[in-house]
Amino acid sequence: MARYRDALCRQCRREGEKLFLKGDRCFTEKCGVERRKYPPGQHGQRRSKLTDYALQLREKQKVRNTYGLLEKQFRRYYEKASSQKGVTGELLLQFLERRLDNVVYRMGFAYNRGQARQLVGHGHILVNGHRVNIPSFLVKPGDVVEVKESARKIPTIADSLQKAQHRGILDWVQVDADAFKGTVDHIPSRDEIPLVAQEQLIVELYSK
Repeated sequence: MARYRDALCRQCRREGEKLFLKGDRCFTEKCGVERRKYPPGQHGQRRSKLTDYALQLREKQKVRNTYGLLEKQFRRYYEKASSQKGVTGELLLQFLERRLDNVVYRMGFAYNRGQARQLVGHGHILVNGHRVNIPSFLVKPGDVVEVKESARKIPTIADSLQKAQHRGILDWVQVDADAFKGTVDHIPSRDEIPLVAQEQLIVELYSK
C-alpha cells in the first residue's frame, strides 16, 4: 500500500504549525517547526499571499497529513460524510477520529498515529476480543479496544501509556492503563476533537 515516506517534520513546516506526527519529539526543542519556522524548500522563506483556493487546499492537506492518509482515501471519507445528514465538516472529522489507528493513539497505546497504525497492522490490537489488523476499521460506541496479552511487554506501549496519563485522555474514550484496555464511550462532538482546523474550508474545496 502506498504511503508517505518523506521526513515528517517537512509536513509540519509546510503547514506552519505542529501536527504532532512524531510524538514526544514535537514537545521538545528538536521539533522541526521550532528550529525552522518557515516552509521547506529553497523558496520557503519567501512570503506570499495565499489565494482562497490555496487556503482551502492547505487546510485539507493539514488535516489529511495529521491523520496520515493519502488523497484517495481522504476523499472517500469526505464523500461518505457528505452523503449523510448533519454538518459535513464535523462528520468528516468524526469518521477520521473513529479510525482504529487514531483510537489506539487517543487511548495512549502509541506515541503517534504512525506507531498506532503499525501496532494495528501487526495484529497487536483487539476489538471486542477479536484481532483487527485494519487501521481504517471504524469503531463504534461501546467497543472495547485492548492490547493483546503477548504484546503488553512491548516497552514502547507501556511508556506511551504512562506519558499519556500525564498529557490527559480525551473524554470520549475511557482507558484502564493497568489492563491495557480502553472503551469508546461515544462518538466525539466537534468540541471534543482537539484539532485546530477549519473543516468548512475542506468542504468548500471539494464542493467546487
